[in-house]
Amino acid sequence: MNIEVFREYCIAKKGVTEEFPFDEDTLVFKVMGKMFALTSLKRQPTQVNLKCNPDRSLTLREEHDGVIIPGYHMSKVHWNTLYLEHIPPELLKELIDHSYDLVVSKLTKKTKETLNSL
Repeated sequence: MNIEVFREYCIAKKGVTEEFPFDEDTLVFKVMGKMFALTSLKRQPTQVNLKCNPDRSLTLREEHDGVIIPGYHMSKVHWNTLYLEHIPPELLKELIDHSYDLVVSKLTKKTKETLNSL
C-alpha cells in the first residue's frame, strides 16, 4: 500500500478529518477530534503511526520484527510505527481499523451518538 491509498482508506472512515497540527509535513487523521493515525509526508521509507492495544502491539512487533516497531515520538505502549510498503495491505487495513475502533471506543457517549448520526 502506498501513502495515497493509506490516506484514502483513513479519510473514508466515518467522522474522520485530516490536518497538519504539528508541522507542514506530519499528516494526522482524527476521528471526532481524536488522533488515530499519522504519517510524515517526507520520511522515506514511508512510516505510519497507529494506535494499538498494548498486548497486540508486542505480538505484532515480534511477528514483524523491524517492520512494526514501537511508536516513533509516541507512547511506546499504545502506538506502533509501521513501515508502510512492507506491511501486507490486508493487515494494514486491519490495523487502521483497530486503531480507529480503539479511539472510537474511548469517545464519550454524546460524541459516539454524534458519530453514529453522520
